[in-house]
Amino acid sequence: MSEADTCRTYVIPKLYSAGWTDDLIAEQRMITPGRVMPLGRKHTHKESGKPDYILYLKRHYAIAVVEAKAEYKLPADGLQQAMTYAKMLGLQFAYATNGKGIVEHDFITGKERHLEAFPSPDELWARLRGELKLTDERDAADALTAYYEEVGGKSPRYYQEIAINRAVEAIIRGQPRILITMATGTGKTFVAFQVVHRLLTMKRAQHVLYLADRNFLIDQVKDQTFSPLGEALHKIHGEAVKSRGRRGQAAAGGNVGRAGGDVAVGAGSGVRGGIVN
Repeated sequence: MSEADTCRTYVIPKLYSAGWTDDLIAEQRMITPGRVMPLGRKHTHKESGKPDYILYLKRHYAIAVVEAKAEYKLPADGLQQAMTYAKMLGLQFAYATNGKGIVEHDFITGKERHLEAFPSPDELWARLRGELKLTDERDAADALTAYYEEVGGKSPRYYQEIAINRAVEAIIRGQPRILITMATGTGKTFVAFQVVHRLLTMKRAQHVLYLADRNFLIDQVKDQTFSPLGEALHKIHGEAVKSRGRRGQAAAGGNVGRAGGDVAVGAGSGVRGGIVN
């Protein structure tokens, strides 16, 4: 029985039995096209990163990776590959299976064990909540707050999901300062918007101040990435302006202080990508 046969005959039914539904299972989702390798005057890609299955608690909140091998192989033969993908995705649980047996690697405990069945979504979330110290029910619910999405809109890349989810989790835990470091062109503004949107949705922030060192950066953010905030968004010209009812404010230059439930998000050279709660 081939790997594909193993997936259809054994793996998917076992995932269904454990409570994983189609909307929580991503099959063969490419997370990276592979390293670019020069080939004379041309180039080629090494093998792409494409786990057999990524398991999600909610859309954009992955929790585990599953690698399947042919039935005649050992269950653990795909575990190293599953662990590699899990590390790339920032996940704590990796699974390998030949359809009959299942091996789990838990990055929280560092232990491996053989299983008869896959854990359920609730079981994995309970184990992860303990690691994230999300003991309060509201905290746990807020950690899974939906992203902002629109039809035909941009979907976050895997590393953006990691940055967004970790920033939100840190703020929920009460961490006062967060620094997200991302390379040029990797979507820092998009990440900042998703963090801000989720904080406002879960009412974890009363006001948000977005800082940049150039006016055109502020205009770009206000008119494009942050435009879904609509009338709640206000640009500060020069000195600070008191604005009633405004939830988002954008300013060029200056320093920021924090009080109560206010959040400052910095962008631009020098401060771009910093989030202070």
